[in-house]
Amino acid sequence: MSGTLYAIGVGPGEPELLTLKAVRIIREVPCLCVPKGKEEGTSLALDIVSKVLSLEGKEIVEAYFPMKKTKSSEHYETLDTRWNTTVEEIVTRLKRGIDIAFLTIGDPTIYSTFFYLHDRLLELNPQQRIIIVPGVSSINACASRIATSLGLADEKIAIIPATYIEELKDILITFDTVVLMKVHKVIDKIISILKELDLLKKSIYVAKVGMEDEAVYYDITKIRDKDLNYFSIMIVKK
Repeated sequence: MSGTLYAIGVGPGEPELLTLKAVRIIREVPCLCVPKGKEEGTSLALDIVSKVLSLEGKEIVEAYFPMKKTKSSEHYETLDTRWNTTVEEIVTRLKRGIDIAFLTIGDPTIYSTFFYLHDRLLELNPQQRIIIVPGVSSINACASRIATSLGLADEKIAIIPATYIEELKDILITFDTVVLMKVHKVIDKIISILKELDLLKKSIYVAKVGMEDEAVYYDITKIRDKDLNYFSIMIVKK
């Protein structure tokens, strides 16, 4: 019998945000598949889990996924190869009846690498048992950190990856709340547009929410270079 694959959201960085269900499954499975952004680096998801659970005796399969735009033809071939390699690693174990937990930062259903694997796995075996365990997303964590509601009554919310967006001005005009993810590479452009729309004072920047080096800026014009990183979110609320 084929093993079960669990996709587990481990939250944005604070170990106490792991759900009880996530902890139980991670404790029970013999194998963890953990993504990492640098080949020579470590897995942030695994680091979060290791602060809550003992990983002694578990097989750890590392999956290296460069933090690149998936829609870019320049990077897609490299990513495609990485995804296929990870699928092979997972399938080999599932065929032997081994249950695997794929750990992902935040929630598996929100801009997560996991679904690139999910679709490939089901192409190979449509009957494969895959269980998705939701986690606290960085979006929720950031809103909680700055004590703001993302939406009330008929307010409209937009959640977009900032590095892809070309219609940012129109979106900021149309929606009541805009959550910009991964803003670090386009921060100057974003600040310029926010200034033009007189929204600077309605924008808050949060980096590495829930982590030890978390940073929050209520004045986004004062963001320091050291706080510009991949794990960054800006919430604009009118």
